[in-house]
Amino acid sequence: MKKIGILLISLLLIYPCFVKAETDLAPNAKSAILLEASTGKIIYEKNSHEKLAPASMTKMMSMLLIMESIEKGILSWDQMITVSANASGMGGSQILLETGEQMSVDDLFKGIAVASGNDAVVALAEAIAGTEEEFVKMMNERAKELGLNDTSFKNPHGLDTANHYSSAYDMAMIGKELVKHEKVLQYSSIYEDYLRKGTDKEIWLVNTNKVVYE
Repeated sequence: MKKIGILLISLLLIYPCFVKAETDLAPNAKSAILLEASTGKIIYEKNSHEKLAPASMTKMMSMLLIMESIEKGILSWDQMITVSANASGMGGSQILLETGEQMSVDDLFKGIAVASGNDAVVALAEAIAGTEEEFVKMMNERAKELGLNDTSFKNPHGLDTANHYSSAYDMAMIGKELVKHEKVLQYSSIYEDYLRKGTDKEIWLVNTNKVVYE
């Protein structure tokens, strides 16, 4: 996430503001963009097409495909997903899924939106496409459908790997598409919650987005 200064895309897409053209909103950022979500009007940009590692912002595309799969009936919010060894073995940020564990789509999505769970996003990717690799193909196909030219996805979570890149512009376009699904905002606005509540494997989710807390 640190590798692209993108002016808190998720917040700015929801709460657009207007600034003078000469204002440098991101003096220390390599790349940045600010746009109004409903119209797509670009208010501010800086090297917005520079290809950089998108880190966990990758999950915006994954979340978009998950939302679209739910709307198509491929998944349902109360459906139980069995976690694979591949999903439970993801590094980085996790919700500590175990191989063979079952968790609802609702809780897995919450684990992505609140805690940026790499294991959670892979579990849902596999449920939709069969394998993580097939889901990545879907991600790249959807990027092409959106007319994005600066993006190449190699995984659904954003851990650094060769040729996995995007740009501030492309990420903003994905975000613009994602917030059309208003239910996403119900999850991304959660400050804290629990998974497996009341069990010995209970986990506390805390949103690191300080704007949500305030």
